[in-house]
Amino acid sequence: MSRETHEWLSNNTLIGFTEKRGNAWHYREGDSNHYTGAVPVEDVIKRLFSWTPQERPMFMGVQQADTGLWVPGKQIPGRKAITRSDTGDLLGMFGDGYRVHEYPEWLIENVGTLLDTSTGDLGIGSAVLLRKGAVAAVQVEVPETFRSPEGLEFRPFVLASTSLDGSIATSYGRNVTAVVCDNTLDMGLNERGQKIKIRHTRNSLDGKVAMAREALQLIHTTADDFMAEIAKFSSVSVDDKQWEAIVFELTKTEDNASKRSVTMASNKRDALMQLWQNDDRVAPWRGTALGAFQALNTYGTHVQTVKGAERPERNALNVVTGGQAKVDKQARELIMSLAA
Repeated sequence: MSRETHEWLSNNTLIGFTEKRGNAWHYREGDSNHYTGAVPVEDVIKRLFSWTPQERPMFMGVQQADTGLWVPGKQIPGRKAITRSDTGDLLGMFGDGYRVHEYPEWLIENVGTLLDTSTGDLGIGSAVLLRKGAVAAVQVEVPETFRSPEGLEFRPFVLASTSLDGSIATSYGRNVTAVVCDNTLDMGLNERGQKIKIRHTRNSLDGKVAMAREALQLIHTTADDFMAEIAKFSSVSVDDKQWEAIVFELTKTEDNASKRSVTMASNKRDALMQLWQNDDRVAPWRGTALGAFQALNTYGTHVQTVKGAERPERNALNVVTGGQAKVDKQARELIMSLAA
């Protein structure tokens, strides 16, 4: 892992409950962003959310005839920009109707309202800042790690996420982390109405608190639901021949494919076969649909080539934006179709 990647992780992520699930895969001795228990709220605010989003007017640029330089002209009516108070970075541009959802309120205070964290049985398991502060997420967990009868240890969580660049609505949804691989596994938990999205408009949350509580059920039902999914996937056999068919579908190329495409497909095929045959994160469930799902999820999280971002940021964005859910859904459908 490069120094730049490690620096990004140290400055933009906070990881909690390491006593229960171990350190994150990217941990290095001396890291100050890992906590044996829940991440303190004050640390999230101080280390990630200490700045504020500022609304600024937008102006039409005018190019000077003599110098060729661009200078502000007339203000653009009905438009505003959102910037960071500490760095001045531009985060987004919107119409007047856009309402900023500030991170401390929407990712910490509202989570307490929706989940009743006053009981003390929930805490912040992780917090992350993405795209230079334009996207953020806070993950709330129970202290305990669950273990299914099939031997998969996992941790249910509620993910609260929002953005200041318009890329995502404010969302509260449930999911799980598999301890063995430190991967988020979306096995259909959010396809049954267990997620709520709130647009960035005035009076966004008004009248929705009770609805959100009832719709989510969140932490308290996630463990049982996920164990049912594990049992279902573990009961479906996937032998080596079926796995080869799955890999073929994922790596096949056209007859006129470029040499680069063929090489990339070959490398992916080798990596997937290696995960299936030898990887400890897959081995306990090899021969089942659960093992196949683990192999595909682990490939996407830890092996697949990353472009345009550090791997940890890409992984976090995939979870926050729903990209991971889409990939996992496609994987589930492919596995079950070829395992039948």
